[in-house]
Amino acid sequence: MKEILFLAHRIPYPPNKGDKIRSFNLLKYLSGTYRIHLGAFVDDSNDWRYASDVKRFCGETCLLPLHPGRAKLKSLKGLLARLPLTVPYYADARMSSWVNRIVNERPIHAVLVFSSAMAQYVAGFDSLPRIIDYVDVDSDKWRQYAAKKSWPMSWIYRREAEYLARYDRNIANSFNYSLFVSENEASLFKGLAPEVKDRILGIENGVDTTYFSDEADCPNPYSTDEDVMVFTGAMDYWANVEAVTWFAHGVFPEIRRQMKFVRFCIVGARPTEVVRNLARIEGITVTGAVKDVRPFLKHARCAVAPLRIARGIQNKVLEAMAMGKSIVSTKAAIEGIEIKSPLDLLVAETASEWVDIGLQALRTDSLPLKSERNREFVVRRYGWENSLRRLGALLDTV
Repeated sequence: MKEILFLAHRIPYPPNKGDKIRSFNLLKYLSGTYRIHLGAFVDDSNDWRYASDVKRFCGETCLLPLHPGRAKLKSLKGLLARLPLTVPYYADARMSSWVNRIVNERPIHAVLVFSSAMAQYVAGFDSLPRIIDYVDVDSDKWRQYAAKKSWPMSWIYRREAEYLARYDRNIANSFNYSLFVSENEASLFKGLAPEVKDRILGIENGVDTTYFSDEADCPNPYSTDEDVMVFTGAMDYWANVEAVTWFAHGVFPEIRRQMKFVRFCIVGARPTEVVRNLARIEGITVTGAVKDVRPFLKHARCAVAPLRIARGIQNKVLEAMAMGKSIVSTKAAIEGIEIKSPLDLLVAETASEWVDIGLQALRTDSLPLKSERNREFVVRRYGWENSLRRLGALLDTV
């Protein structure tokens, strides 16, 4: 069995947020063909209990604690070293030592790097086939953040966008292939690194459509006299925080004024103080972490994705569609999803558009309570197997 070194910036389990859903499915799929040696950081103390779940897919593992507060202080070294701040954030001598040992002692066929900050650990191994999964064009995300923030954060984010774009381009030049979560993201990066455009590929995210199914036996977590608009996602992620805050203050109160029995439910782990405070608004619930997100999707009237800053494919949208939910979304939140046929999906941008379209979505004659075509679309187009076969074929060629 050939051996792969897999480096990820975050332990790929549990698959409960965007990057971990992707990294876990890559790990799970490749472990069926390769012996995987995994190096990753654990930045949430609750995730240590899942170490054994990850190790069963692996040969050797190196899981190291990462304390976000200390890592932020370390990241400031990037200002002096003219590096993106994310590189020193994830720098660790213990990880470097482990990687060097694995490469020198094991017959490594290829290296798969998940997130560009982990590329620093294999920078000197030019003779090894190396593939990097950037997932998204993060430099463009930082550029968008800069436009939304005031000084000094706007300056920091603009700097990160500039330095990360340069850093990512250099990596792409030295690695065999660069992967992105969608063709849109791949095309955007080709514009940043045109000299390696033939080695830049889109390998899309998928959905476990057996797990995310409206046939699942899920008790109703809501009051039966309310229609619920639900948002799901990691609630310490700034783009999600910004989205629900904007919706809660600028859109939902007017919807609630016109339709009294409407509730906005924010479902996701690690809600920031800003998000928790939204529960003070009449009609809004903030759940925090839940054991199973499916009941909250299944019994909602519709799922909303009011993201104004978004990159790649939004798993939250695909998972809701797989559960047979109608969707109300911004253009940015569905940008990476390849839609070629009519779906139960309404798109809004401004607050007034969101109010109008949100009210439409809550009326049973506008969007169905159970969307068969949304479910069918995800099953047909976004199963994991199709995407992951492409990665397997790529690794066979290097």
